[in-house]
Amino acid sequence: MAERLLVLAVDIDNDLYRKARIAGPVLGKDANLKAAAKLALADPQDPDSNTIFEAVKKYDELKKKGHSVAIATVTGAEKEGFVADSAVARQLDIVIDRFKPDSCVLVTDGMSDMRVLPILKSRINVNSVDLVRMKQAEDLEGAYFTVFEKLKEPHYARIVFGIPAVLILLFAISYYFNYGWQLPAALIGAYLLAKGFGVEESLVSSFRGLGFSIERLSFVFYASSIIFFVLSLIIGYGTYTSTLTSTTDPITLVASAVEGFLILFPVSLVLYLVGRVLDFENRRQRYRAITQGTYTGYGIITIAIVYLTAAWLIGQVYFWQFLLFSGIAIVFGYLVSWLSTALRSRAIKRARMKDKQVINDIGAYIGKVAAVDAKRGIMLVKTEYGNTIRYEIDRITSVSERIIVK
Repeated sequence: MAERLLVLAVDIDNDLYRKARIAGPVLGKDANLKAAAKLALADPQDPDSNTIFEAVKKYDELKKKGHSVAIATVTGAEKEGFVADSAVARQLDIVIDRFKPDSCVLVTDGMSDMRVLPILKSRINVNSVDLVRMKQAEDLEGAYFTVFEKLKEPHYARIVFGIPAVLILLFAISYYFNYGWQLPAALIGAYLLAKGFGVEESLVSSFRGLGFSIERLSFVFYASSIIFFVLSLIIGYGTYTSTLTSTTDPITLVASAVEGFLILFPVSLVLYLVGRVLDFENRRQRYRAITQGTYTGYGIITIAIVYLTAAWLIGQVYFWQFLLFSGIAIVFGYLVSWLSTALRSRAIKRARMKDKQVINDIGAYIGKVAAVDAKRGIMLVKTEYGNTIRYEIDRITSVSERIIVK
């Protein structure tokens, strides 16, 4: 029996999904040609499209020589490391189960993709490795091109330009208001702390998801939310300074500042949530719009209890009033959350999710929906291997032609 060969292209940072919205694995010559063309149109300078074209060329060469050959492209994740390796390993298992090859020809565009070689060798024999290199006139030109292209990417731009700019502005503002070097140092320390624990990436992802565009109605609500948030900070600071003239007790000072801040902050939060709902409705993501109701309920409970606690600490309400109003806030917040859950279950029933494809938020294919239990909040997904994975409905981020889970 002739040896069955697999020509495998690797996109370790998942540019296919990020730029062309194509989830891996990509199976077959026609599908790979379409994927490479779509990626090349989305970003002509991305080398991954050349890698896929090279894999197709290798496929045709082996086919002409009479080999039994198949072709596939597997993808990783934007955040390289364990997440990317896991996605590649899962997709490799799908590809091998589909084609059942005896050996493999790996096509890659650099050392980052070579990370998958140990994963690949643990599953199949690797006959050869083709390294695709982009042609440049001179080494210096290549270095110049690479550096300036990287500086266009938000991640590198924030590091090279953003951080020095923020430092200069902080020290300039601090010098103007005679705050000294302590305030800029504290803010820099807070940023480094957020960077070290990964909070910065979460915040950046959240702001990307706002759909902040002046062409949308939601822009008015987001802009108003920011204005009210700034006003809340000003009122909180004003309350703090006015209280400082009558007492130096730290608990009273903090409670007064929090109470002043929370006077307008709920308005800012509601405007933000309305903007989110409008964005989700425009994208026809009604399921995600409904989930904002749950956040609204939790927000009501949290803000009300924090405000009442501050008011009680500075003597504006009695303890029995604190308990009574806290109970009312909890009940009201619970009712909002319960209504949101009921509407979400109703939306799931209407969505007809059974047999729809399920992918995760980095674009990796998981399987198809086998069953949905709206009452228990569970979705069962059947994988390519026949296994069934159980997902909580709360992990769904989008329901359309495909279902995206986090």
